Amino acid sequence: MIGRITGTLLEKNPPQILVDVHGVGYEIDVPMSTFYNLPATGGAVSLHTHHVVREDGHFLFGFATDEERATFRQLLKVSGIGARMALAVLSGLSVNDLAQAVALQEAGRLVKIPGIGKKTAERLLLELRDKLGKALPSMAGVRLAAAPGAAPDAKSDILNALLALGYNEREALSAMKGLAEDVGVSDGIRQALKALSKG
Repeated sequence: MIGRITGTLLEKNPPQILVDVHGVGYEIDVPMSTFYNLPATGGAVSLHTHHVVREDGHFLFGFATDEERATFRQLLKVSGIGARMALAVLSGLSVNDLAQAVALQEAGRLVKIPGIGKKTAERLLLELRDKLGKALPSMAGVRLAAAPGAAPDAKSDILNALLALGYNEREALSAMKGLAEDVGVSDGIRQALKALSKG
């Protein structure tokens, strides 16, 4: 199985990126927490990966840290949670926030994520309660640095990222109203998600 990819970042179309490894381009889906920290296109990138083989194809999921990948794998073990929903969970909550929500059994934080209803949130909390702490080392104080700003078409990238996460266009555009004109993609997505979580 493919466990790690190191190469040149060719394209960023959230949540998917394209990484060139010695002339082979790998399409990799990443959570927003990883997307925030990607270098500019043309830069070197190294990701922990999870390879999913299904009848309709092979899919690669990439993560900035081993903790993110370990959490993703734990999420996949929860009944009814597929790779797309696991990615949405990690895009809506950091590993720390998810661990905290599980420890405190806060279903309210999970239902704010698109596609997660009350029953799914409760099932997640129940099934992750004994697993998440064991799967992850202490994450206290871990902070990921924000990526540098983006190109002038940042607004469309931000909108596409929010739509890919399951928000509808009305919600996404509403969340983007307060963004500065020169906001970067990473900061814009982060600020929009913050606004959506308060809504």
